[in-house]
This record gives sequence, C-alpha cells and structure tokens, in this order.
Amino acid sequence: MKKISVLNQKGGVGKTTSVVNISAALARMGERVLAVDFDPQAHLTIHLGCNPETTHQGSYKVLTQSESIKDQIIEARENLWLLPANIDLVGAESELVSVVGREIIFKEALNEVSDSFDYMVVDCAPSLGLLTLNALAASDEIIIPLQPHFLALQGLGKLLQTVQLVNKRINPQLKVKAILLCMFDSRTSLSGEVKADIQNFLQKARQTDLPWSQANVIPVHIRRNIKLAEAPSYGKTIFEYEPECNGAIDYSMVAEYLLNGTPNTNSQPQPTEENKTQTTQQQNQTDTETAPTCENRTSETPNQLDKENFKIKDFSSDYTIDFND
Repeated sequence: MKKISVLNQKGGVGKTTSVVNISAALARMGERVLAVDFDPQAHLTIHLGCNPETTHQGSYKVLTQSESIKDQIIEARENLWLLPANIDLVGAESELVSVVGREIIFKEALNEVSDSFDYMVVDCAPSLGLLTLNALAASDEIIIPLQPHFLALQGLGKLLQTVQLVNKRINPQLKVKAILLCMFDSRTSLSGEVKADIQNFLQKARQTDLPWSQANVIPVHIRRNIKLAEAPSYGKTIFEYEPECNGAIDYSMVAEYLLNGTPNTNSQPQPTEENKTQTTQQQNQTDTETAPTCENRTSETPNQLDKENFKIKDFSSDYTIDFND
C-alpha cells in the first residue's frame, strides 16, 4: 500500500478537495483507496456525503480507544473507503499527551489493512500537531497543495522543517513527493513567478539527503473552477457532480501522474454513470468488502466549502524566501 499524506498547515488551499478527488480518480482507475480524515472539521467526511454527527465510526476511536481500523472504515464509493472524522477528534491530542508512543499509534493500526488497499490518502488537519504527526509517521510520501501566491509560500519553509524533523526522528522513509499548485490562474504573472521560485528551490535540493530532494511540481495545475467549490455541498466528488469540467480533467490527470509518473494530457474522465457499469469481478476478496456503507449520505449535506473566492494581491517579484530559516 502506498501511503500519502496531503499536508499544508495553511487552510483554504484546496487540501480536502485534492484528497477527495485524487482518491476518487484513483478509485475510478481500479485502485483500492482508503481516504483518511484527520481533521476535526471533518470536511473530507462531509465532502464524501457522510454526516459526521451521526457517523459512529472514525479516526478518533482508532487513535484513542485502540479500536480496530477494519471496524471503523466505511465503504464510501466503489473502490473507495473512508476512515471518517467528527468533532471528538478535537480532544484526541490532549487525551494522548501522556501515552507512550503516541506518534505511531496510527502507523501500528494500519498494519492490519496494509494488504487490503493500494493507496491510502490522508487529509491532515491544518496544523502541525499530534494528529498530523501520526499521519506523517504512517506515510511514505507527502503531497503539498499550494496556492500560487506570496502568502502561501511563507509557511512552506516551516512545513518542510517539520517534515525534516519527522524524517530524522520518527519516519526515515518519509519523503516529499510533490507540490500541487491549486487554484492556478495562468493569466496572472504571479502564478508563473511562484511556480518558478518553487522549482528553483527544489532544484537546489537535488543531490542532497533532504526529504524533498526528489520532489517536483506536479505538471498538472488545478485550475480555478467553481464546480470544485460547489461539489462538497452535495456530498459528491467532482466526477459525480460535473465529470466533464476542468476540475475533473485536472484531478484525473493528477491521479494519472501519481499512478504512472506522467499525466496523460489526452485523457478525459469518463462520466460517472459509465464508470458505474464497469465491474470489478476479478478483484481479490478482502475484509474491507464487508465494511459498512455510509448510511448518512445525503444530497443536502451542509455546505462546508474551502475559501476559494479570495483576492490575490500581486506582490512584486523582488521578494525572497529563506526556506532554511
């Protein structure tokens, strides 16, 4: 199982949107995917159409009550399972403060399902606390979604510093896989400048032992698309809500990049109804196939949108970022 954490301590950068739609795209390609919600706001859970107030399973029980992860996951879609979250997760950090080995609880819990899935994708909380530390300790790779503007870069150095500490002290296998530029607007010079700055920074890390020495900017940028902002209010992925929009095309190509190392720029996502007709008769039977479904899915899920409608101020290109500070 390839284990990926999607991480950024800054909110509103498209992190949850990316987890949902990358997971859904991989599942549509036939991969068995476990999406994990480690954010007490439970936006991933809501986005997949589950009500966190009535869903009894969740990551909280895995972390604080030693519950089997097999009993806590929910079958959210074909080939896509969810470890949901709810408001109880807020208290997890304080409850675990005196627990020995608290940083690797989730890593150990994953052992019983490591052969059941092809991918695990974790939606980390917008902070660098114990919940995020558990996700990083259990992961092999990190994807950092980033808004292409000045303020988004400010926290990147601190984030990478945290990754380096986790890599050194807890999880030597942890690497930064890629930077994913979200809400990208090719019409502004600022987007191109920020992208170039990140690429130059990553290039300087080549031939070093830093955890991001092999990281790249994913060649597919997630374009601004109102459909991506609307889909969570219906509890749907972008492939269910508007399968032919730019957001669906972009996330489909990102999943192709993660799966094969290169995006198929000619690929178009198949409509959801056509995808549902495809069968998976030859898939191996696993314990996860008997996981409960999300009985609380509803088209009236409360709207919990990421804040995408903000104004980008075009700072001059003479700024400098010290990533080693």
